[in-house]
Amino acid sequence: MPGPEHFRLSAVHGLAAGQHGVVTRAQALHCGITPGRIARLVRRRRWQRVRTGVYFLHPVGADAEPPLEARVMAVQLALGSHAVAVGPTAARLWGLHGLSPGTGGERLHIAAGGGSGAAGPMVRRHAWRPAPGEIALYRGIRLTTPGRTLRDLVVVSDRHTAVSVIDSALHRGAVTADLLPALRAANAGRPGAVRTRPWWSLADGRAQSSLESRIRLVCHDGGVPPETLQYPVYRADGTLAGRADLAWPSRGVIAEADGRAPHTLPEALFTDRRRQNRMVSTPERLVLLRFTWRDLHRPHDIAAAVRAACRISEEAHR
Repeated sequence: MPGPEHFRLSAVHGLAAGQHGVVTRAQALHCGITPGRIARLVRRRRWQRVRTGVYFLHPVGADAEPPLEARVMAVQLALGSHAVAVGPTAARLWGLHGLSPGTGGERLHIAAGGGSGAAGPMVRRHAWRPAPGEIALYRGIRLTTPGRTLRDLVVVSDRHTAVSVIDSALHRGAVTADLLPALRAANAGRPGAVRTRPWWSLADGRAQSSLESRIRLVCHDGGVPPETLQYPVYRADGTLAGRADLAWPSRGVIAEADGRAPHTLPEALFTDRRRQNRMVSTPERLVLLRFTWRDLHRPHDIAAAVRAACRISEEAHR
């Protein structure tokens, strides 16, 4: 028959289940777990200390970090009710794309307002004070609304990252295009606002991936901005052959942003290539370019390839 210790552990695990797997030392003590028992659970790696006085009850290995939600919750429990996830961290929690691939050791962005307590390592604590209407509760985590998240993110990010994340927010419906001018205006006076002001007008919710967004910016900077995105290409019988990620229809050129999946999954590779082959076999006689993440290391080559393709296509159609 289970003893008192079993029920005490069940109680603390039940509490952790509603907090993304984390509890504070005070909460554990309140559930009847003694300081000595806590020390033994940590020593035996059944509990993982993620912040001073905060533990993750589902260890994932000595060298691995808990999930993002657990790490953010741990910081909020450590800092108090005024702590809010902001900027890049809030963007990840909302599921927005465009940030560099996250790792377990990435820095968390937190606005603590009037809260007290040590944030601990790998936390960037901001002095921002989001208004009550700019704070949301998502699965028990306090974070800024999507609009406020974008405002904060642009002032701490580079141009390609910022535009990519705004594209993602538009594409996912987290914000609408008519809201962007107001968000840009609301940032007036903030450090970095002048530098980032032109970025908002470059956003386009038709972009379906961060790679598309970044290639579009490279082409824009290279003097060959795409004329349209998600360009429909039709067969001779009028049926849709596919949609090109970026297109210069008047020049007879389309481009595809080939992300990781088409190159790592054989089935996806076959499907993607078949779609691309259909598009170049249509009456438009389009020139198709393909770009990958690796091409971004040589941005000038991307713009040069587009210009060259436009010349070739124009000569072929004479």
